Amino acid sequence: MASVQHLSWSDLPPELLGLVLKCLPSLADRVRLRAVCHPWRSNARLHSLPPPLPLLALLDGTFLSIPDGEIIKMHVPDDACCYGSVDNWLFLVNGDGKCSLMDPFSEDTVELPDLATGWHQSMHGCYKFNPVICKLAIPSPLESSLPPIVADTIKEWAELLEPLLDISFFGGKLYAIDCLRKLISIELIEGPGHKPMISSFKCIIDSGDGLSSRPEPLSSDKAYLVLPYLVEYDGRLLMVRRWICPAPCIDYDRTWAFDVFAADFSTKPCQWRRVEDLGGHALFVSSNCSKSFPAGKCSGVQENCIYFINKFPGLKLVADPLHDSGVYNMKNGVIVPLLSDTAAVPSNHVGPWLPTWLFPTQAM
Repeated sequence: MASVQHLSWSDLPPELLGLVLKCLPSLADRVRLRAVCHPWRSNARLHSLPPPLPLLALLDGTFLSIPDGEIIKMHVPDDACCYGSVDNWLFLVNGDGKCSLMDPFSEDTVELPDLATGWHQSMHGCYKFNPVICKLAIPSPLESSLPPIVADTIKEWAELLEPLLDISFFGGKLYAIDCLRKLISIELIEGPGHKPMISSFKCIIDSGDGLSSRPEPLSSDKAYLVLPYLVEYDGRLLMVRRWICPAPCIDYDRTWAFDVFAADFSTKPCQWRRVEDLGGHALFVSSNCSKSFPAGKCSGVQENCIYFINKFPGLKLVADPLHDSGVYNMKNGVIVPLLSDTAAVPSNHVGPWLPTWLFPTQAM
């Protein structure tokens, strides 16, 4: 009788290991699998995987995994506050006012000494309590010949045109959306000391089809706050409009709907064109970071959906860090919670950070 061959988990064929990995959209789960043994760690690197799920930075410097609700801790300087992110980089301001970009996965850091000075000037020494007027925009790749950092100080630019509500790099150029939903092209040049300077503003889109209409089934007799986001998606620049019904101070603001428009640069004049389908992608939007993301069964992300988080921090976040956060389905207009039914809403994650999305770049 032939002897029975006993196999261990380390002998799992690489192709089966790959099937398991594709069912793990969470970066934390992929790291745990890789740590089981040396053969799994080596074989895991052989597989091409979709990007891992985004994480949500909470107020206390921890990170929330969706949709399972796991709280993840990563090494970030104790005295640093996060005021936004760009892909996998956190925009941090230390207690002494110094600014930096940090990748919490690799712990790589890029110091931003010039931005630190401007931050103090625009914040009047109160950067910890008045961060909502700034957003960081970085051209891709980070190693651009133009100095890569642009701080959008709404207060300064408002002297030249209508207040700007969001900015984004697209096709190597910087664009902004103002309070009238006009698309503004901002020309940058390299000034003294290799610092970026604004040379001109130009209105690219003044109006668009359907901008005056409301998404169904919004009431025509209610007032809504409409918050726009600029997002690059599949070679197009999108304006995502978030329709919020303001509530009394004792209650919660509530997001009711979204609509999406693409900038059509092929016409003269350029126009906003309504978008009904995201073609197998999803959008993650926030005031500090917005990005498109490939969706599908293996990614853990729903197609044609918009993932959104609260628009600014406040006392309500102490009791519920995910208030007015959710997933909006563009097909049926239904909003569901960010977390799965089996996940608990995190509590007591209090701190000075601003909530923002974080996108790991490494599949493993």
